[in-house]
Amino acid sequence: MRLPDFEAWAMFAAVVEHRSFTDAAKALSVSKATVSKAVTRLEQHLDTSLFSRTSRRLALTESGKRLADHAARILSEGQAAEEAARDETAELSGTVRLGAPMNFGLLRVAPLIAEFTRQNPQVDIDLHLSDARIDMVEMGLDATIRIADMPDSSLRARRLADAKLHTIASPAYLDERGRPAHPSDLGSHDCLCYSNTQTPDVWRFSGPGQQNVVVQVRARITVNSGEAMLPALRAGVGIARLPDFIVGEGLASGELEEILVDWRPPPLGIHLVTPPSRLRPARVDAVLDFLTRHHGC
Repeated sequence: MRLPDFEAWAMFAAVVEHRSFTDAAKALSVSKATVSKAVTRLEQHLDTSLFSRTSRRLALTESGKRLADHAARILSEGQAAEEAARDETAELSGTVRLGAPMNFGLLRVAPLIAEFTRQNPQVDIDLHLSDARIDMVEMGLDATIRIADMPDSSLRARRLADAKLHTIASPAYLDERGRPAHPSDLGSHDCLCYSNTQTPDVWRFSGPGQQNVVVQVRARITVNSGEAMLPALRAGVGIARLPDFIVGEGLASGELEEILVDWRPPPLGIHLVTPPSRLRPARVDAVLDFLTRHHGC
């Protein structure tokens, strides 16, 4: 049996990550020639080109794109195995790369990260906040928080809690346009929709007697940030569905009003997602355990 050329796979992964043979060599503390020879060796063994090379541009071929994730996992697992061995006797140290949705990250994750780093001064956190769908393996994230139903995938997901959705509008809007008594009444209203879902203008509700209702609404504004809906809500533009961590203060102050209280949208699962490998440095496990214990903040 011929063993895989793990060094070549790891160097290929580094070139993909850094988008440059030169930068990959610097990151690995080897010469550019060493990296180039390793990638060429891998291409010869696989009998396929991994990169299209010109004097100005380096791009993955179709084969390279298909194999890049495998290479990233090989490199990540090797690094994790070495770090796990060192972590048995060493103090927690190093960088943990986390991802989270923008608003949830600002309101819930950032305060926890501040406390964790205070307790663990040798651990650095690289926090990436975005509402866009991301490839956490390609971005090199150790973990990310996702607020959505998790599709089947190779990623590992731990459900932390549910985010309760509220159907809300400003009192001024409701005074002018009327208060819907049933989800079907939403058809005559203007709505604000969240674009990072498969069907932003299709709203589902569960109500009395386990009834389920699906309504297609008129999207007056569609946006990829829940926080960005708040000015339009306050201005009386329409009705929205947002989680409690975004609208809790507005509901408490009376600036926003909840409607259809007997008809609930399905809650959004808050998941802590990690790459498929079970091997993780101790510092990553420490951060994940901390977030799991304090997610209710």
